[in-house]
Amino acid sequence: MKRGERRPTIIDVAKLAEVSKSTAARALSGATDISEDTRARVVKAARAAGYERNHLAVGMRSGRSGMLGLIVPDIANPFWAEAARGAQDRAAEEGASLIVFSSDWDPEREARHVRALRQARVEGAVVNPISDNADEFSRFGLPFVLIGSSAERFPDHASVGSDIAQAVRLGLDHLVSKGHPAPALILGPKNRLARARFLRTVHEHSVARDIDPQTLLTEDCDYSVEGGYAAMQRLLERQQIGHIAVFAANDLMALGAMMAVRDAGRSCPVDVSILGFDGIPAGAFSWPGLTTIEKPARELGYRATSELIGEIGGRAGIERTYLPCRLVERGSVADVAADRRQAVGVR
Repeated sequence: MKRGERRPTIIDVAKLAEVSKSTAARALSGATDISEDTRARVVKAARAAGYERNHLAVGMRSGRSGMLGLIVPDIANPFWAEAARGAQDRAAEEGASLIVFSSDWDPEREARHVRALRQARVEGAVVNPISDNADEFSRFGLPFVLIGSSAERFPDHASVGSDIAQAVRLGLDHLVSKGHPAPALILGPKNRLARARFLRTVHEHSVARDIDPQTLLTEDCDYSVEGGYAAMQRLLERQQIGHIAVFAANDLMALGAMMAVRDAGRSCPVDVSILGFDGIPAGAFSWPGLTTIEKPARELGYRATSELIGEIGGRAGIERTYLPCRLVERGSVADVAADRRQAVGVR
């Protein structure tokens, strides 16, 4: 439609199809009391006129909007952008539209987004909860499904998340196999449940190998490149000699840590080994490539939206789904175990 042109209406479609306005509307809505010949004529007229249904107006009349909501903590983080893509893919399969908000890790902003979705008459929402207050979600008044580690705070609601314990063990086992049994840790803020789960699995893994978890170097920071950079600077100040292995709680932190190592005049992986967590695409283009534990971001968004659609359709029961993660090995972790074996063989 060119600028300034009037948007075609259902009246235009009805005139072209030579039917009444109500018949044209019922034919396009899928009503069963319309003959196939009439429906075909109306559909053909709608295409010829360039008519598109106003789903919001239809929703106001029918009580359904054909829209779903998604609230993630940081849409600028490629992990959450990929999760949003998965949610959009599943919504599109259902013929629904998706409204996406970023809470920026702010509970008050998250609450405003929840209210905005309610006012927009969405049929339901997928939310990565920042707030500890379940009442805000309960007042939503429509189906919702939670995603991410924080969903565990709300056991009475359906959720989809990555299997964090399996993922952390996978990363630690990889570090052990490369000769790094006691890595330093770059963790998220102390008020985040994901940090607690990550650290709990590290402690269990360490104790099983007779390593005192209290001896592990740890630094807390934001889940960002800047946070990882600053945390790595602090680690380098604390351990100025010898090889350091670092397990970062997300890839943005890990990439920031790699930058800090380079700016300090040291080399990854010669002086510092770094393992990331998330599997964002940027890790493949860093130098060296970032070895990471990849979480299934797109599947996370897709499965959560599929669960939401099931709830909207009246499916009963609370589903809690944990998706497995996988190791993506690149070049940021040195194999010091192999170097030691080689040195023994030389002697």
